[in-house]
Amino acid sequence: MVGTTRSILTPPPRQDPPMPAAPDPEKPITFWSAVSLGVGAMIGAGIFALLGEAGTIAGNAVYLSFIAGGLIAMLSGYSLGKLGARFPSAGGIVEYLVQCYGVGLFSGTMSIVLYVAAVVSLALIAKTFGNYAATFLPATVGPHAHHVLAIGIVAAFVGVNLRGPRDVAFWEKLTVAIKFSVLLVLAIAGLVSLQPELLSPRSYPAPNDVLFSLAITFFAYEGFRVITNAAEDMPDPAHTLPRAILTAIALVMALYVAVSLAVFGQLTADRVVEARDYALAEAALPIFGPIGFRVIAVAALVSTASAINANLYAVTNVTYELATKGELPAAFGRPIAHSREGLVISGLFVMILALGFDLSQIAAIGSIAILFVHGVTHLGHLRRIDETGASRALVATAALTSFGAMGIALLYLSREAPSVIALLGLLGASALALELALQRLRGREVRGRVPR
Repeated sequence: MVGTTRSILTPPPRQDPPMPAAPDPEKPITFWSAVSLGVGAMIGAGIFALLGEAGTIAGNAVYLSFIAGGLIAMLSGYSLGKLGARFPSAGGIVEYLVQCYGVGLFSGTMSIVLYVAAVVSLALIAKTFGNYAATFLPATVGPHAHHVLAIGIVAAFVGVNLRGPRDVAFWEKLTVAIKFSVLLVLAIAGLVSLQPELLSPRSYPAPNDVLFSLAITFFAYEGFRVITNAAEDMPDPAHTLPRAILTAIALVMALYVAVSLAVFGQLTADRVVEARDYALAEAALPIFGPIGFRVIAVAALVSTASAINANLYAVTNVTYELATKGELPAAFGRPIAHSREGLVISGLFVMILALGFDLSQIAAIGSIAILFVHGVTHLGHLRRIDETGASRALVATAALTSFGAMGIALLYLSREAPSVIALLGLLGASALALELALQRLRGREVRGRVPR
């Protein structure tokens, strides 16, 4: 983003959006399409891989962590939904940062951090797909097969997204219906046959550990932000976007809690941790036998595939918005097929990250970065709250819970994985350096270079 550096305490110059157009029934992202995008983006690596990762910290009390993470997500969703209704844009949070803080170094740096966090999220989902897909391969296949599968699925959905948003919406509704149904069956069957002693509070870990697991469980919800990036493809975003965000989060939170109770009601915490890369499939064994393992593994493939589809769609809109504002090189916004070159570039970044990091590192980096950007956005929302009509108390609470969860996660990482904190510092420094470089090298003429 170009322009002069501005104190975050100084009110931003008004960035008035154009007057909203009349609803356009030809736009493909309806209410249920938007809900499907959000559910599809959230139910991916979130429950299929991170349940096991969170279980290593919170044990059989992990469902409490999913409840806490869901409540934080609901508060954030409320604030972002109100901003999206007032400032609908394909850029989503990128646009909200500009509206709240003005054009400057601060909002530009935050936008780049958001983009990197989105790419990190995609890398985690791709790794989860590779891990589950590898369970279908014979033991003679080499140890790097899951990497090949992870790269392959990203490439496949880059191809789908190149066909445009109508294809994205169709595939998302189809895959969400499949995976939601399979997980619902698992949850109901697991709850009916659970062993209460496995969920006894007597075996809960220390309360601090349940809070620390928020570093992972919140990341299972962060995909709801993709709904904000679909605003320009909605017939009536002011009405559709806020409702779609809260509906998607509520559905996913209910499913996450039910599934986590079902899993830890079938398996000991140690067994979940041992099979953490495919914990849900392992939990299906005592309920449905070997066929259950395979069905859940297939559902994991469908779920992670749809999450990749939804997140690629969102990250393309983010890079386009960043390119139009000069926060990323203009190449990210150039047209290619029915999308933008940012889709292809981001796909390559995702493949590289998927090869270089493990699941817990990716989840922690992405979760903390997203919580920070959300908290900053909610604070900015308070500066324009008279225009959005939101509750000041709820928006302030959204900011406090976002920063609070981030602080808890950093405290845990400082003890268990200090290298991740170093990576987060590198992320922030890199985003700031890139923003400064773009200001110096491209200047004000950057704006307007990307064709809309």
